[in-house]
Amino acid sequence: MNIVISGYYGSKNGGDEAMLAAMLEVLRDEIPDLHATVISINPEYTRRRHNVDAVERPDIRTIIKKIRAADLLISGGGSLLQNVTSGRSLYYYLAIIFFALIFGRKVMLYAQGIGPVRGTMARKLMNVILNRVDLITVRDRGSLKELERLQITRPKIFCTADPVLALKPASLDLGEKILARHGISRDGKFIGVAIRHWLDWENFSRELAASLDRLADDAKIIFLPMKFPEDIRAAQSTAALMKSPCTVLDEEFSTREILSLVGCMDVLIGVRLHALIFAGVMGVPMLGISYDPKIERFLDSIGEKPLGTLRDVTATEIFDATLKKLRTPKISRDVNLLRELGDLARLNAKLAAELLGGA
Repeated sequence: MNIVISGYYGSKNGGDEAMLAAMLEVLRDEIPDLHATVISINPEYTRRRHNVDAVERPDIRTIIKKIRAADLLISGGGSLLQNVTSGRSLYYYLAIIFFALIFGRKVMLYAQGIGPVRGTMARKLMNVILNRVDLITVRDRGSLKELERLQITRPKIFCTADPVLALKPASLDLGEKILARHGISRDGKFIGVAIRHWLDWENFSRELAASLDRLADDAKIIFLPMKFPEDIRAAQSTAALMKSPCTVLDEEFSTREILSLVGCMDVLIGVRLHALIFAGVMGVPMLGISYDPKIERFLDSIGEKPLGTLRDVTATEIFDATLKKLRTPKISRDVNLLRELGDLARLNAKLAAELLGGA
């Protein structure tokens, strides 16, 4: 079976690469004869990292050729269909879906985070195109509500979970070796910090640095980059504001390495969505700080709320909440809930296989 996967892949974003790795893992389990072609920003990087065929995003002629030869187009995962972070990307992803519809190919939206979608034209196009796809799975209830607002009702729609939640936990050995390489002994407690540059960054960076200075007496502070090298720069600029020692891990890591590193932490403070999801996979207590509705949506799915936003969270709030997490035993209920979400994440691939079975 030939499938084409459309998403934001090849940018060296650890979360997006983890999504693709997780999707391919469960899809290969469900569809043994799978042949996947991934639309990528960096096709060579994607081929090497994921053992798939890949085509460059601007190469529309080749993309159309691949779609015509495919049995299924998968759009996702991730927050592709929104126009808050980028106005143009929404139209790109809708155009890819439109090409598949023109050629009569089956189309599945795979564990997408839908919206926000702003503007009359954008919302109209979403309605017209998505009402013609075969199957939609979304990763949270907020996305279901967005589909309702857009009046998208014709395809089968399921609320599942983010693809990354299907990943198996990683051994801590990988993370411990990386920490040792950076001169960090595995004694005491660890606070992992996964941040990114965004609006309201300067104020947030100051508040975060102040809170981490106070927490440094209770735990070692480790900055974990999800996107290489952008997150390293964000971490370094925050670390420069701190008076206490901390460590910025300044390498690009594989999905299993990041999972393992997160697993070595006692608490994870995350602005990056998939850093929080990695914490869920590894059973690590987390604190989310929101810059986008997808953070609130994920936290809501596991019964938690964001600590605040980049604009309004304070050093005292970060300090108090982190210290509480450090001193509170893990709750088994969370483990069971995350196991259920893992099953829902695997359901995405089962539904894709069923859709292909009806080809």
